[in-house]
Amino acid sequence: MAFIKLQFRPGVNRDQTNYTNEGGWFACDKIRFRSGYPQKLGGWLATTTQTFVGVCRQMFGWFTSYSDNLLAMGTSKKVYIEVAGNYSDITPLRATTAPGAVTFAADTVAPFSSTITVTDMAHGAAAGDFVTFSGASGLGGAITAGVLNQNYEIAQVLTTDTYTIIAKSPVTGLPVESNASDTGDGGPAVVGAYEIPIGFDVTTYGYGWGVGTWSRSAWGSGTETPLVQLQRDWWFDQFDNDLVMNIRNGGIYYWVRGTTVNPTTALATRAVALSSLPGASDVPSEAMQVLVSQNDKHLLAFGATPFGGGAFDPLLIRWANQDDPANWTPTPTNSAGFLRVSRGSAIVRALAVRQEILVFTESHLYSLQYLGTIDVFGLQEYADNISIIGPRAVISANNVTYWMGQDKFFAYSGRVETLPCTLRNHVFNNLNYNQTDQIICGTNEGYHEIWWFYPSANSNTVDKYVVYNYMENVWFYGDMPRTAWLDNPLRTYPQAVGYENLLFDHERGVDANGLPMEAYIQSSDFDLADGDQFMLSRRIIPDVNFSGSTANTPEVTFAIRPRNFPGSTYQQDVFDGQPVVESSVNVYTDQVFIRARARQMALKVSSEDLGVTWQLGSPRLDARPDGRR
Repeated sequence: MAFIKLQFRPGVNRDQTNYTNEGGWFACDKIRFRSGYPQKLGGWLATTTQTFVGVCRQMFGWFTSYSDNLLAMGTSKKVYIEVAGNYSDITPLRATTAPGAVTFAADTVAPFSSTITVTDMAHGAAAGDFVTFSGASGLGGAITAGVLNQNYEIAQVLTTDTYTIIAKSPVTGLPVESNASDTGDGGPAVVGAYEIPIGFDVTTYGYGWGVGTWSRSAWGSGTETPLVQLQRDWWFDQFDNDLVMNIRNGGIYYWVRGTTVNPTTALATRAVALSSLPGASDVPSEAMQVLVSQNDKHLLAFGATPFGGGAFDPLLIRWANQDDPANWTPTPTNSAGFLRVSRGSAIVRALAVRQEILVFTESHLYSLQYLGTIDVFGLQEYADNISIIGPRAVISANNVTYWMGQDKFFAYSGRVETLPCTLRNHVFNNLNYNQTDQIICGTNEGYHEIWWFYPSANSNTVDKYVVYNYMENVWFYGDMPRTAWLDNPLRTYPQAVGYENLLFDHERGVDANGLPMEAYIQSSDFDLADGDQFMLSRRIIPDVNFSGSTANTPEVTFAIRPRNFPGSTYQQDVFDGQPVVESSVNVYTDQVFIRARARQMALKVSSEDLGVTWQLGSPRLDARPDGRR
């Protein structure tokens, strides 16, 4: 018999039919291409067992002049700074009560419960919001001072003056039941510090009667256009050692690192409204995104409330005085100012790249550049008739900016080009267009990759990814739920978060946080003599590298999948008394004996065990012609 060397083109192509793509790869999950050959992805491992609250949508890392390696994380409910696996809650406050304004009442009638009723006149809170109590002396029994003086999520709002919380142990976080001795009210020194209202986990839409929220429209009034409640997104940037941040289409906040060498005190301090800083003037009350022009030290707001007040303008760009982030009042003696994008309906994203800031509207791309003149900044249109699918669907790598549009991918390297994609139909025909705000883009520079995570058509959360390797110009895809991703040179590994509320190091180890990571790749069909002959295969000589595996005897599964016509299913029956055709392959396997007969066949390589990683080479299939039909 003659051996066929099974070498396939790098990259996965699903924009052609399986048979047309002969000589290429057709399906995969959790693999990548390196030097043209497929290999299993690196694993991931949680950096700490600690969890955070809410769905994390944004991460930002920076290094201070005090050698702090800080990671800001914005979730739908809070803002954290992570250091060495520990989360410090820096969520801004909206109000702090006077001492004694808050009182508690525990359940003192058997059977006792963990529910505590809190009284605070005109508290202004909603269910799900967070409040931190301090100064409480305990209620006299099981509800001690340690139980009360914590950060609590409001369980239920009873009236404008009362709400409930669920008492929890300060050690375990588990519920603590009151008893008959818990008759106190917490004492005269209790203070309640209320955090800003929480946001939505996902973007929601609604129509019709009763859809409006309080103060949005009259109760019971309908809407002809959808009421859109955006998911909570944060934007971060550094201003020297400090952190500036804003809620998308919301307020701007500032966290001060301070001047002490040890950051402990700063990490125990919450961010504050930028407008509350000394010397603050005309700070926009709302901004779509804030960003620092690092070369000239201007803080900019893209989409903002106008100078002097008024309705939010989604095309307005404003900036503060140079090196003075709280002063937004333009005067002849400072550099604060504003300008307006001329085309589009809203600024979707601003991205700082080399020597310019790219400004995306839903249909145009602009370049904002520092001029150093009386105009301060200038705006130049780069491209029209483009699209961007979401605010976080863009990233820069290797001096090129890549982004995902409404129906294709783009690249900008001095000019805008459509990025050829062999998975275009696979992605855009299976995409939930109601949840495009969730789409994120990140780099994996160690492998020259651009990753997009997106929700598939039947999912309201992120469950898929597609990857472009810009060095090898190939695409591949798979399943993985990730809500934020950051490849920061300040950290050893790329880091990401999902719905487990854990921070993961990616490319660390070979498993999925201690669980097996299933991976596979399958070729398109191949044949003999353009398919006018059947082929009979009797054995395959594998070529697999298991370097990096931690299992004692790592193995993969080789499968030859035969079928006679492109429209038929792969054969799962038996041929000549032998099953078709699947066999384990390990480092000691020299050949695998198989028996399969068909007009065309496909190769599938997969793994599903702990401690296994692999790279596929060029296996050889022993096959000969076996008649015509």
